[in-house]
Amino acid sequence: MPVFTAHTAETAPAAARRAIEGVRGRFGWLPTPVALMADSPQLLTGFLATSAGFEQTDLAPLEREVVILTVSTTNECHFCVALHTGKLTQLGATTELITALRAGSALPEPRLEALRRFTLAVLDHRGAVPDNELHEFLTAGYQPRHALDVVLGVGAYTMSTFANRLTQAPLDPPLAAHAWPPAA
Repeated sequence: MPVFTAHTAETAPAAARRAIEGVRGRFGWLPTPVALMADSPQLLTGFLATSAGFEQTDLAPLEREVVILTVSTTNECHFCVALHTGKLTQLGATTELITALRAGSALPEPRLEALRRFTLAVLDHRGAVPDNELHEFLTAGYQPRHALDVVLGVGAYTMSTFANRLTQAPLDPPLAAHAWPPAA
């Protein structure tokens, strides 16, 4: 018997219903991870608010997706990797960039690679990024505020990836084309 319930707008706790309807309206379908997170309306609304805040940062859409895919592959969230592979495709990212992000490999564009490495440093050092790694990030053309924007993205997508793994969220059929198995 499953521990977590995949809710609908009708079965979700009242405090999660508006969030569920909003996500369903944006996607045209209800992603299972959202339905599962609805068991905790505070987690669901917290994640949605934090990710919406991340979308408003000064990082460009492609840069935000680099942060998200770096967190998602590091935390081995198959759902997030598939969903955000689709977003990268919609943004017109090259196959080479997408493949490298999904593999956790160096990126072909130096500025984006600096962003990926900095995101890894934030994760690896739990925020206490060594001065030389912060300097490399800033030397690539990023500003101090971008370092804090990365922290926001790491926080938002750590919530999501951890919740998706805890609830064992399955990959929804609309994302099957972007399925991603974590490295063995």
